[in-house]
Amino acid sequence: MSDTSPFIAHNGFALPAQGLGTYGFRGEAGADAVRSGIESGYRLIDSAFNYENEGAVGWGISGAAVDRAELIVTSKLAGRHHARDKALVAIEESRFRLGVDAIDLFLIHWPLPRVDSYVEAWQALIEARERGLVRQIGVSNFLPEHLERIEDATGVRPVVNQIELHPRFPQEEALAYHRAQGILTEAWSPLGRAGDVLDDPAITRVAAAHGITPAQAVLAWHAGRGVVAIPKAASPEHQALNLAAAQVRLSAEEIAAITAIGTADGRLWGADPATHEEF
Repeated sequence: MSDTSPFIAHNGFALPAQGLGTYGFRGEAGADAVRSGIESGYRLIDSAFNYENEGAVGWGISGAAVDRAELIVTSKLAGRHHARDKALVAIEESRFRLGVDAIDLFLIHWPLPRVDSYVEAWQALIEARERGLVRQIGVSNFLPEHLERIEDATGVRPVVNQIELHPRFPQEEALAYHRAQGILTEAWSPLGRAGDVLDDPAITRVAAAHGITPAQAVLAWHAGRGVVAIPKAASPEHQALNLAAAQVRLSAEEIAAITAIGTADGRLWGADPATHEEF
């Protein structure tokens, strides 16, 4: 079994440097992947209402030979549930599907600024936390103006913002903003969906220097920047390789070389939170 991922902490809140992404994990195979991930060393499990797999994730959690108290289970609120009453019912449903007494970390999945109900959704998450349905609350895909607005309206700042972040789109400004505000950054699609970015010379040079794979070099890059990466990995072998990357320490020069790959328009499929709508 691999060691568990080291923790990244900011302003008193900590998460493992690497979590297990579960998008596309469904049914018995999905549950088995979650179970093996936990038994390989993952302690942060990431799901969402819209992934339609909370049942499989919960089944995998319950079947793992690891104390539930060691795990941080995450889910997310779908856009169609931003209204207060719908949000609270959706959170209850997520909790039931996951089979947990409380969801450890619950996020608003997308802000949907054209709909403009994300403040109400945030108020519902605060209420859910007060009721003990969830333990910590955060957001996903929020821009600074969205973050500032929900805090101005409620006095409550998210502990986490999960955003698209990978070598082609390193999000330096967002990461700096989060650090200044005491918000942890989580990266979805941290490997750039394992596309040709892994063949970039900057990454292959770092990998060769450390005797690791290009994917491991990218995951070490995330950890070196203080970013929680959430790669998807279904097989125990792949899971162990990913977890091992969190133990690799890159130099500042190596981190800068990988960051330099990025571009301002490096999003994988153009999902700009200012305009993207996902219900």
